Amino acid sequence: MALILGIETATKICSVALSDGEQLLALKEEGGAYSHAEKLNGFIQDVLKDAGLTLNQLDAVAVSKGPGSYTGLRIGVSAAKGLCYALNKPLLAVDTLQAMALRMQGEDPDADLYCPMLDARRMEVYTALYDSDHVASTPITAKIINGDSFSDILATNRVVFFGDGAEKCRELLEVNPNAKFSKEGLPSAAFVNRLAYQKFLNGHTEDVAYFEPYYLKDFIATVPKKLL
Repeated sequence: MALILGIETATKICSVALSDGEQLLALKEEGGAYSHAEKLNGFIQDVLKDAGLTLNQLDAVAVSKGPGSYTGLRIGVSAAKGLCYALNKPLLAVDTLQAMALRMQGEDPDADLYCPMLDARRMEVYTALYDSDHVASTPITAKIINGDSFSDILATNRVVFFGDGAEKCRELLEVNPNAKFSKEGLPSAAFVNRLAYQKFLNGHTEDVAYFEPYYLKDFIATVPKKLL
């Protein structure tokens, strides 16, 4: 088996999981605000304590690589890389949207396709479509949603839309009877670890020195309104 510490910080949810192979040993997560910088290290210590393990016993560290929040991803990846450097452990990187699709399939196994959506700007979302084997049938993209979005897919497939970007798209898409919206399937390190375990078994590790999050879009800094 393999002891894997997983980190998920791509959205407002800060999540850390510890797994032994496919068995979840401990999970600590909290949503509602971007508090990764304050919470992450404490969550790591909490899951290790709950499982009665130490950092040195880990076999690998996994991280949700994006897309998602620029700051959240940077914090999570930096923490994962730091642990790998210090412990001389391999780094495993998992697509954020794929891990969400894996979780959603457990909630709704009868859907034809799973469409995780992470909120970007205005009517834009980071999204892709996944089949029941969690394989992407469309590439990950930053997509602006309108009334015609997914119309060809929805004509012949029952699609579940979920994630923190799905609700703003509901009014445009739910007119199609094959479109279903769910509040389940949010990012969680528990499902990052399930995908990471397969990567570990197959030897699909990252170069710790050069690995970067998958931001998908360039970061655009904004000036706070009070300074304008």
